[in-house]
Amino acid sequence: MDLRKTQKIALTAVFAAFHAVLFLPEGPWRSFVIYLIPIEGIVLGPAIGFSAALLGSIIARLIKPSIWWMFGIIAEPIGVITAGLLAKGRWKEITVIYGVMLSSYFIHPYGRMLPYWTILDLLIAFVLIYPVSKIGKWIWEKNAKRLPIALILIAFISTVGDSMTRVFLLVPGCLYQYFGLSYEALAYGWFIPGAVGSYIEDLLVSIATLIVGVPLLMSLQKILHLNQPLS
Repeated sequence: MDLRKTQKIALTAVFAAFHAVLFLPEGPWRSFVIYLIPIEGIVLGPAIGFSAALLGSIIARLIKPSIWWMFGIIAEPIGVITAGLLAKGRWKEITVIYGVMLSSYFIHPYGRMLPYWTILDLLIAFVLIYPVSKIGKWIWEKNAKRLPIALILIAFISTVGDSMTRVFLLVPGCLYQYFGLSYEALAYGWFIPGAVGSYIEDLLVSIATLIVGVPLLMSLQKILHLNQPLS
């Protein structure tokens, strides 16, 4: 087995373990995994990143079962794929995924009834996909001023990718029916409070990315000799 393949397997296992561990403490809204997603996608890339996120999220729910398991197991890998694709300068796949989810949301009657302000971050992220795919390659330049800009933008869109997937599953995916929610219960008990929490989380992820994510990514680039995602 060559060194590069061994490195990929080892990093997949390490990130899957971190992914699982960060799920275990109670986060304010979503789990603390949300803070790992951008780095996980950028370092591992979309293919290996997806595998690590899926494996980590499954292990986490086996250790700590949750009735909301289906949200995280699907949403977290989507966020990681998004970060990985943007770090490679790819935008078409993300545009299709986000476009399908947003279209499905607005086709559903509840999507047209719920307040539009609750999904503003989703709409902004969708618009930013293409320009950020061009900026995303700054991650691999030896430029300390450009890297934080690219990383924060990738972190925002990948965090929103997690949110958008949860919204997609809940509304057009009709999981609100599985949980027995009326429109009123969905809107006022889940969706609107969740949107407020999501906006706060977008801000917290940006701050954490700037303070912790930038030096962490720069260190990993040096240690692993990275000049592109692993996949």
